[in-house]
Amino acid sequence: MASSNIDVLFQPFQLKSLSLKNRIVMAPMTRSFSPSGVPGDNVAAYYRRRAENDVGLILSEGTTIDRPAARNEPNIPFFHGEQALTGWQNIIDDVHAAGGRMGPQIWHVGSVASFLTEWVPDVPVESPSGLVAPGQPRGNVMSDQAIADTLDAYARAAADAKRLGFDTVEIHAAHGYLIDQFFWAATNQRNDRYGGATLKDRSRFAADVIKSVREAVGPDLPIILRVSQWKQQDFDVRLANTPDEMAAWLAPLVEAGADILHCSQRRFWEPEYPELDGADGLNFAGWAKKLTGAATISVGSVGLSSDFMGAFSGESSTPASLDNLVARMERDEFDLIAVGRALLGDPAWVKKVHTRDEKLLGDFTKEALATLY
Repeated sequence: MASSNIDVLFQPFQLKSLSLKNRIVMAPMTRSFSPSGVPGDNVAAYYRRRAENDVGLILSEGTTIDRPAARNEPNIPFFHGEQALTGWQNIIDDVHAAGGRMGPQIWHVGSVASFLTEWVPDVPVESPSGLVAPGQPRGNVMSDQAIADTLDAYARAAADAKRLGFDTVEIHAAHGYLIDQFFWAATNQRNDRYGGATLKDRSRFAADVIKSVREAVGPDLPIILRVSQWKQQDFDVRLANTPDEMAAWLAPLVEAGADILHCSQRRFWEPEYPELDGADGLNFAGWAKKLTGAATISVGSVGLSSDFMGAFSGESSTPASLDNLVARMERDEFDLIAVGRALLGDPAWVKKVHTRDEKLLGDFTKEALATLY
């Protein structure tokens, strides 16, 4: 994975109150090691190890807001309630003691069921139109009151993140979960202000979430918004088929208060609109930055030979070159790069890359998903 010049990955980054030592972000990855929603000492040690090994910014696993059916696995952590928040206080204190920076990813899964467990919440799931995919009913249509309560729950989670001392907060609006179900026409068939024929219309719920969070945290704490074109329900779905559609989708979300767009794609090197700028054209994060002016995070199989969905079927990945990443960052295509499985399997991945100890970089195997190391 040798690269001619990795220095661009290790430049500092500053945005509002967030100050990072380098451009490498630990991507949020669902781990499900928090019984009864409470993260314990093992979870704190997991994040601290990444901070000790120079990850610039750690984004937590998805952690759910205070809604009855916000999670779809029994050991996903809460970001509400005294016990869970005490656990998160210990985590951020440990990360800061190790010199790290961290934000929680606050999350509601909507009507999506986990493919890893048969567990279901003991109340009906909720979504914009009672659908989980095109023509597939599941759960309840969200009422006006449910939407208002959900906006309040996002705001309370963000306020708690600031109170506990986190450095930023990320709102999960990707991958077919609740907020993304409002974006997607196939799962949002509402005829009120949160529905509509256009992607801009269907982005109003996300904008209101962002506004609620901004009001809760004030002007200086950066808000990150994770978005994706693809859905776990259908990898081929695209919300925005042209740059104009992408601008209509994302610009209002930046105007609502999102400072950083975390643009999820399965392979970061793939161009978003190759018909416009070729096979080496801008990726999703590159187009989002160009169209909105916001800072962006790119992500997708960084440092590994295959994409993350293969890991769930037992596929291993070998270390891969960072040359393409470095080239894109040198031309300022995006600002930060999120690393998932490479950091999940090896907490010292960043330090090894920085010191060029490439011979010590190992393969990623499915066994890493079953441990909290």
